Amino acid sequence: MRPAGGGVTGELRAAGFAGEVREFDISTRTAAHAAAALGCPLGAIANSLVFMADGAPVLIFASGAHRVDTALVAANRGWAELRRASPEEVRAATGQPIGGVAPVGHPAKLAALVDTALAGYETIWASAGTPNSVFATTFAELARLAGASEIVVTTEPESRELAQSAPTTP
Repeated sequence: MRPAGGGVTGELRAAGFAGEVREFDISTRTAAHAAAALGCPLGAIANSLVFMADGAPVLIFASGAHRVDTALVAANRGWAELRRASPEEVRAATGQPIGGVAPVGHPAKLAALVDTALAGYETIWASAGTPNSVFATTFAELARLAGASEIVVTTEPESRELAQSAPTTP
């Protein structure tokens, strides 16, 4: 693991983030990969997922221990349709690849939501613009950086074992 540089780090600094962006020699593209690389609970990974809500991109930061219930989120927000964005839509909306979408550094401001389950972790880990870079943050700081509103993304309870244990293999 080594400190990372680049555009997202500059955007984070400009937004008042004072922590360190870490770059790994291995992929942190999925929540399981990131949790294994960091040795942290899967639930402490802020999966950055792009969805299309009635045709417009929305960035949802979900706990790594959750799957976004699109019907629940759409109903909560008053959207007729909510679906996962294609890789092309993710890149167009964020300028970043799937598995590396950061809360900042997008070509235009995105609507953003953050899973309330992430508030249960003192430290959460979010992507820093590439599939092998992350940064430690807090729930409140992630919401502030992304301009995100809080939301419940699923009615399924987190498995305590899944949410609290660190995966051993990516």
